Amino acid sequence: MTDRIGVYPGTFDPVTLGHMDIIRRGATLVDRLVIGVTTNASKSPMFSLAERLAMIERETAEIEGVSVVAFDSLLMDFAEAQGANIILRGVRGVTDFEYEYQLTGMNRALNDRVETVFLMADVALQPIASRLVKEIAFYGGPVTRFVTPSVAQDVVDRVEQIGRKGMRP
Repeated sequence: MTDRIGVYPGTFDPVTLGHMDIIRRGATLVDRLVIGVTTNASKSPMFSLAERLAMIERETAEIEGVSVVAFDSLLMDFAEAQGANIILRGVRGVTDFEYEYQLTGMNRALNDRVETVFLMADVALQPIASRLVKEIAFYGGPVTRFVTPSVAQDVVDRVEQIGRKGMRP
């Protein structure tokens, strides 16, 4: 029998409680879960790729069967390189679903041997988005309800380091 290897891709800038919920639940569905950390050209990251990798490794250290890998390629090429047969995607609502539905169709056209599995975010975590966490932090609001304490400290430290003038959410 073949191992079920899943890839959960994203920018994770920063990794939120919503991401962690999908990671924990997704890890129970596969034999091995690869967290694929990438840079989205349409987003301005708060953290470097190396910082995001370290952050996710720290946050997932206690979750069995999870590894964290950087990638800068088509998702389906990355999945193939990892030996994955499942792409795991978190969906918060209808807007996410519409985007993910289109993306899944394109990915399937590129490689129909890899299935996409959608996990609905926990209802309490559905409003959380990395973009909003950064915006709240930029304006001095509390982010501890949306990220782990250590990630909250990372975000606050980065906002202080950059300074409010040098950062735009």
